[in-house]
Amino acid sequence: MLVVGVGNLLMGDEGVGIHVLRALEDEASLPGVQLLDGGTGGINLLEAIALAPIVVMVDATRDGSPAGTITELEPASVADIPRGLSAHDFGLRDLFAAAALLGQFPDIRLFTISVETINPMCMELSPPVAEAVPIVVRGMHRLAERLIA
Repeated sequence: MLVVGVGNLLMGDEGVGIHVLRALEDEASLPGVQLLDGGTGGINLLEAIALAPIVVMVDATRDGSPAGTITELEPASVADIPRGLSAHDFGLRDLFAAAALLGQFPDIRLFTISVETINPMCMELSPPVAEAVPIVVRGMHRLAERLIA
């Protein structure tokens, strides 16, 4: 299972995916789980995603929900990946569509954390988004236990 945190740490809440990844890195490793800091990698993530049988991505989303709202999605196809999630310079939907074209569409799980504002040149998360980080980390542990056991 490949866990990819995406986001820009210099944009406040927009970097929440990287904060989740770092929280996972600070813990004992999860057997069978590889962690990848996707930053704002976009299409550069294609090879890692195409090679992994299970991909879990964590990202911020501006979906109109209150800041800190966590959504877990399990898209079965590219069409099921919501627009608006992004690997920043290349949308997640585009990224997984490219993997599908290569015949390497993985089992995908998405954890999104709703954000309301983006704060340029800020490395701190707002309180509601920061509170979501340990909840997503626990959800990641449960997911790994279910999928890898």
